[in-house]
Amino acid sequence: MSKRIGILGCGWLGFPLAQRLVNRGFTVKGTTTSPSKIQHLQDEGIQPFLVGLSENGIQGPIGEFLTGVDTLIINVPPKLRGNATENYVDKMKHLLEAIGKSTVSQVLFISSTAVYGDAEGEITEDTPLAPVTESGKQLVACENLFRNQKGFTASIIRFGGLIGPDRHPVTTLSGREGLSNGHHPINLIHLEDCIHMILIILDNSYWGETFNGVYPHHPEKQIYYFEEAQKRGLPAPSYQREPASNSGKLVRSANFLKKGHSFTTSVVS
Repeated sequence: MSKRIGILGCGWLGFPLAQRLVNRGFTVKGTTTSPSKIQHLQDEGIQPFLVGLSENGIQGPIGEFLTGVDTLIINVPPKLRGNATENYVDKMKHLLEAIGKSTVSQVLFISSTAVYGDAEGEITEDTPLAPVTESGKQLVACENLFRNQKGFTASIIRFGGLIGPDRHPVTTLSGREGLSNGHHPINLIHLEDCIHMILIILDNSYWGETFNGVYPHHPEKQIYYFEEAQKRGLPAPSYQREPASNSGKLVRSANFLKKGHSFTTSVVS
């Protein structure tokens, strides 16, 4: 197993992942777009690089960052919410060009269950992709870009909704009224399990594969978010009364579980 790892994007997930890898004896390089975080990364034993990706190119020493790296973890989500309209695919094409000139032989690309769109029922890694959001569509295109490259082997993780320290959807849903699809199941994963899954993939060299990353507990949204709001002393969101004409999607982490692995951190507070 490679002991030289690069993490492109040392943010909410990438930074604690880098810390964990450093503690396990890996040589870890990490990027940030914030000059103020350079010293913070260095203090944690992470070799820091100020690198930014855009649809027009790469800013910063990407070649130096990739030098000597065997395994690259790409944790740069699309910025396509609200009025943002970046071309995420072009960003990744610039990155692929840089990877092609490097020593990288394995890539782990962090994607999202948004690639399944509005599919209903039980979803596994074999379910046909049908994205409806611009973010989901561009993630599918990028998954295919990385999967079809010849210079390295790529694996994909499609994480569900992310929760963890200082991050939970109930904080933005709190007090909202008339929400739809309250009978749909949740598809969430805790930060600790995101890191756990990534470490399992690295430890076992699961390359050339696709994994869903969702904790296997799927209560209805209206029940789950009511209870989570109560635990935090927040006004609970309210949902419309709707006929259960569609079941919503329930994402199974089939590939991870069938290999005999399990999740460690409940999505229930």
